[in-house]
Order: sequence, then structure tokens, then C-alpha cells
Amino acid sequence: MTKPQTPAAVAAVTWESALDELARRRGEFHAKGYVPRDFIDQLIALGVYRAATPRRFGGEPMSPADFVQVVERVARVDGSAGWVVAFASALTYLGALPLDTQAEIYRNGPDVVYAGGLFPLQAGKPTENGYLIDGRWKFASGCMAADWISVGIPGDDDSGLPRAAVLRRDQVEIVQEWDVTGMRGSGSFDVVVDRVEVPREWTFVRGGPQNLDEPLFRYPLIGYQAQVHSAVALGVARAALDHVREAGARTGITGAPPLAARAYYRTTFAKAYAAVHSARAFYLDAAEEVWQTVLAGDVPGPEQLARIRLSSANVADVCAQVVHDLCSISGSGVISNHHPMQLLHQDAHVPQLHATLGQAMYDGAGAVLMGRPSTVPGFL
Repeated sequence: MTKPQTPAAVAAVTWESALDELARRRGEFHAKGYVPRDFIDQLIALGVYRAATPRRFGGEPMSPADFVQVVERVARVDGSAGWVVAFASALTYLGALPLDTQAEIYRNGPDVVYAGGLFPLQAGKPTENGYLIDGRWKFASGCMAADWISVGIPGDDDSGLPRAAVLRRDQVEIVQEWDVTGMRGSGSFDVVVDRVEVPREWTFVRGGPQNLDEPLFRYPLIGYQAQVHSAVALGVARAALDHVREAGARTGITGAPPLAARAYYRTTFAKAYAAVHSARAFYLDAAEEVWQTVLAGDVPGPEQLARIRLSSANVADVCAQVVHDLCSISGSGVISNHHPMQLLHQDAHVPQLHATLGQAMYDGAGAVLMGRPSTVPGFL
């Protein structure tokens, strides 16, 4: 078993060393079902977990276009780890908390690991000071390494948005049920809270108004979550392209010419390469355009928001299809559960199933781009 990193080892971490270790240990993480804290500590040392912390509390916020490329880079080595890293951006949700509450969360520094299990919403019984929280929630990705975990309760205002209650890690039980094929190292376990009273100031409307006037906290909140999840798909698809390019030089067991000597192999690879990089360019352009609007002090318009959502859903779909197509030229060995392309195929289809990236996003985007009201609740 890998020993926990010493402070000196963590201090000496580089991106190269962290990604090399991820490549060595991803089998371990998949077997565990989660990315352990000792590896997350290395990413903390690289600044990943202060990239969405407010400057007010010592953070070093990254632009969305820059952060999604961090997620992509990690996911190119392992999709599950990329999925967990994507949630470092979720600190933007906490901008809706009162400032005093945020100050307490960041009291020990800006490097905070946060996870959440929002659904299914469980009733929070109102109390004199807040809510009595009791229930079980699913899909709390990265919760094993988290400092703080939030859970979802029904909203109590006119927005129609759910409310989230933030708890310390020691107030939450984690149930390690995660029997899946794709993203199996993401630790998207169930979380249980047993009758804990949470003060109202430790709850917030998910997607509600922010209490921070900083650029990242003026950027479209839900759109950002769509972007970070689709970044995982980009990393996985680029890993598949890497594998197919390298495998092209190999000769099969039949003694036939190398795969790269075959026209169908080269053609499929080239089409896949063009598809991924075209989708990526639209996606990064949309992120940068909206970021510049925010930096200028303006509010992004409906069409800009639609491009964020459309480009993110498109990336997730294109990347899933690309990995599928590349598997079809990778030979019979791909049916093995341990074949690299099989593992990538399993991961590639997960992002497009996320709530922010489903097929309804095309209708929502199409409506807005044609000057009509969005057909998707919470789309804008």
C-alpha cells in the first residue's frame, strides 16, 4: 500500500511527478473506488484546490478556460481523477453563503476540498435556527477526501431552486456503494446525515445570488459546472487518440501489416482528431468570450450563456462518439475489461449523462439562439 506523502514530498510535487504517480496508481484508485486524500494533497500543492477560492480568502482563482484545461490534463491520464478534480470548481457554489460562513470555511487556508450529494432532495425540517437534516444522498463525487460536504433539501423561496446544507466531514457518514463501470475511481458514494441541525447561515440556494463581487463569482455558475464536466470527456478522448496513434505501429498476431499502414485506420483516426479539436476550439472560445465579458464588468447575455451550454454538451457527445469509433478499429483485444481502450470507452460515456450535459441542452440552446425562451429550467 502506498504510504501517505510527507510534507516535504508534497512540497516538492510537480505536475510531471503528480501525473506520473497518477498513471502508476490509477489501478489502485479504481480498485478502491475513490481517489485518496494523499494524492489530492499533491494536487493541493499544485494550487488546484484554490483555483475557485475567492481572492478575499486567499484564493488564486483561475479563469474557466484555464481551469478546464487542468481538468482535461488530469483526465487524459485518468478519467476518474479528472472527474474528482472538476469538483474543485464547485467552491463557486459556496459564494452564495454569508461572508462570515465563508470566512469560517477558509479559516485554515484557501485549499479547501468540497463535495456534495444534492439528490434526491431530503426534507430539511425547519428549526428555530435553521434546519434539521436527516437522510441519504447519492453521487457525492470525491467525498472521501473532502473537508466539507453539502446535501440537498427543498428550497423555501420563490426561485424554485434547491437549497444545500454544508456540513463538516465528521458530521457525515459515507456509504461506499459505487458499483459502476465508468468513472469507477471517482468515489461518487452515498452520504448519510443522521439528524444534524444545520444553522440557516450554513445553507444556500444552489445557483442563487452570490455574495462576492469577484469575476469568477460573476461567471455563469451552472454553465461553469457543465464546462468542467465536459472537460473530463476531452481528456478521455485525447487519451484514446494517444493510444490509437501509438498502437498504429504495432503488428497484430496474424502478422498482417501494422494498423497505421491501413487506410481505414488512418482515416478514422484523422476524422476523430479533427472532431475532438474542432469541438474543443468552440468550447474554449465560448469560455474565453464570456470570461472577457465578465472581466469588463458586463453581464453575459442569453446567447453567450447558450453557447457555453451548447459547446459543453457538444464536447461531451463528440468525445463519446470519437472514443466509440476508435474502439471499432482497435482490434478484438478491446473486448478485454483491462484493455486501455475499453477503460476509456467506459469513462467516455459518463459526462454526456450528467444533468448539465444531457440531450435537452440542445433544445434549450437552440431556442435561445433563435430568440425564443429557453425550454430547459435553470438553463440561463
